[in-house]
Amino acid sequence: MKLKPEVFAQLARVLSSVEQLLPEALPPIDWGHTLAANWRRHSFAGCLEAIEHIEATRLEDLLGIEQQKATLEENTRQFVKGYPANNALLWGSRGTGKSSLVRALLNHYAGQGLRIVQIDKNDLEHLSDIFGRIGRQPYRFIILCDDLSFESGDPGYKILKSVLDGSVYAAPENVLIYVTSNRRHLLPEYHSENLEAKVVDGEIHHGEAVEEKISLSDRFGLWVSFYAFKQERYLEVVRQTTARLCAENGLEPRWDEELSQAAIKWSHDKGKRCGRTALQFARAWVGRLRLAQEE
Repeated sequence: MKLKPEVFAQLARVLSSVEQLLPEALPPIDWGHTLAANWRRHSFAGCLEAIEHIEATRLEDLLGIEQQKATLEENTRQFVKGYPANNALLWGSRGTGKSSLVRALLNHYAGQGLRIVQIDKNDLEHLSDIFGRIGRQPYRFIILCDDLSFESGDPGYKILKSVLDGSVYAAPENVLIYVTSNRRHLLPEYHSENLEAKVVDGEIHHGEAVEEKISLSDRFGLWVSFYAFKQERYLEVVRQTTARLCAENGLEPRWDEELSQAAIKWSHDKGKRCGRTALQFARAWVGRLRLAQEE
């Protein structure tokens, strides 16, 4: 049957429209040379896209969180070796090193087969697709959902809950889930919900709303808490970070009252004492010293 020219033109327009809905064709990821990838959603489909440049954070660069490092590194080392290990929730104040610690673990254990796939909260419905693509790879994968929090009615909440339960969306044996969040229970908490609590036989029993919120975070086998620094710890981290950056830039390390007061003022201006604030101050200070040398 011979089609009329106007029919061909209509088919061409349809195909052109469909192509715009499909993701750009990407080659399969070579996990032998790729350490991390992002899940990139496009209309109703999605694909894994290799991350070419990864921040070269080392475990020894992360100061002031020794206990958190030891806890998560032990869990990650168990996982890399194929031993039982837990999904992990890293929660706490912003800028305290949660995401940096996961990146440092990737850099440390990449040579032993560790890889990371990063996924956005809005793409949690695609977890089963990701599992299908990495489940048979000869590597150990951490699915990282960074800065995660839910609002009431978010569909990803129940999907993640199901994955952690190991039910319909059960993760493959070579996959763990690490989540970072500013919220301990990943959901907003309201004062009114605490009014539902009751005391039974001397024990506090939360109301249904609180129990539902706790039920998700409770499914993570490992909780790692991060807190803002006290001033003494903050200044020690500033001192060590400044010394490291000075050494990397061929400068003589320096620590005196002027530098200490400048670091304190910087933390006041930023409104927080944490590892991120210390690093930002050290970069600014050492950068100014380098500029002064050129003048």
